[in-house]
Amino acid sequence: MRLIASWLTPLVALLVYLAFWPVPAVPVAWQAPKDLGYVGAHAVNQKLASLRRMELGPGQQGPEHITFHQGWLYTGLLNGDVLKVGLDGKTRELVANTGGRPLGIDVDAQGRVLVADGLKGLLRIEGSGPSAKVETLLTMVDDPVAGDPLRYADAVKVGPGGTVWLTDATRRFSVSEWKSTFEASVLDILEHSCTGRLIAVDPVSMKSRVALSGLCFPNGVAFSADGKSMFLSETASYRILKLDLAKLSVTRPTQGMTGTPTLANALGQGAATVLLDNLPGYPDNLMAGASGRIWVGLTKPRSPVVDMAAERPFIRSLTLRLPRFLWPVPKEYGHIIAFDESGKVVDDLQDPSGAYPETTAATEVDGKLFIQSLNAPSIGWRNYTGPAAR
Repeated sequence: MRLIASWLTPLVALLVYLAFWPVPAVPVAWQAPKDLGYVGAHAVNQKLASLRRMELGPGQQGPEHITFHQGWLYTGLLNGDVLKVGLDGKTRELVANTGGRPLGIDVDAQGRVLVADGLKGLLRIEGSGPSAKVETLLTMVDDPVAGDPLRYADAVKVGPGGTVWLTDATRRFSVSEWKSTFEASVLDILEHSCTGRLIAVDPVSMKSRVALSGLCFPNGVAFSADGKSMFLSETASYRILKLDLAKLSVTRPTQGMTGTPTLANALGQGAATVLLDNLPGYPDNLMAGASGRIWVGLTKPRSPVVDMAAERPFIRSLTLRLPRFLWPVPKEYGHIIAFDESGKVVDDLQDPSGAYPETTAATEVDGKLFIQSLNAPSIGWRNYTGPAAR
């Protein structure tokens, strides 16, 4: 009996731990679309393999987003640096260090660099180098609830009329609390409570309002050529949304609700449509390219474990009790996709080896594609003249 007790006691303790130990996320049941894999427009290929590299400096990695302005590539890095890099990669200048984790980057009409910083909120940088001025524009929203803090500023884009659009990926897991954009994003995606928000900021008053809520880790933002529509990636739901901005401005919450309209409201009232659904990975940034192309990167392939557990919250809770190295994080796989404004996939570039890891999107400039990455110590690039004939 003592022998049995000697191994039974720790086994029972382990089972109790796996079943009942508190976890930070409260997983919500949802129905993941059946993963079709790499078929059709997403058939496996090697078109992203053998990228050339623009190496970054010592301690610099993770050009998560790249925007082009007046001959320079602007990007933010894991160590807080915001760089501008020449198109040949030979010239690099430090714009400023935010002291956080700069993610989305854009440039306003006055040439000032806007930064969605996961730790710091919405920032604006005027000047470059030692004289650069880093100004905090937004750490909390004004409407509908004044003082509601940003938890995960992710993408920023100046839209029609100068409105600054910002995604706040989650209200549940702040980057500052978890000290990591990766940790916060994994927790939010596994929970799938869909608390992300799209925020509009007036360029003059800098007053902010939540334009849309109920989003499943909203990420990249891009606009149609006529400026009437917005494209928005929903990372946790494997899809790209198309928003009619005029209709979104008059979308109302469900009767009896207060606050802002949800995605369900926008879909029901014709302000939002699902443009691309059931992607084979997690869509991240969006970038407008040439000839009407819009580029999105898939940071990782889909996880069979995560999809299987979508309708089984208990399994996701159990997963969160495991050591971090046992979390169902998919393998490295390079993948960027170009689609048009109608949602047709016009090109698909992959590197199954994942040699250039965690591709978040591509910036198309002068016959080249500059590839964005969460953690790479370089900027990947390749020549690009358009999609090959199919």
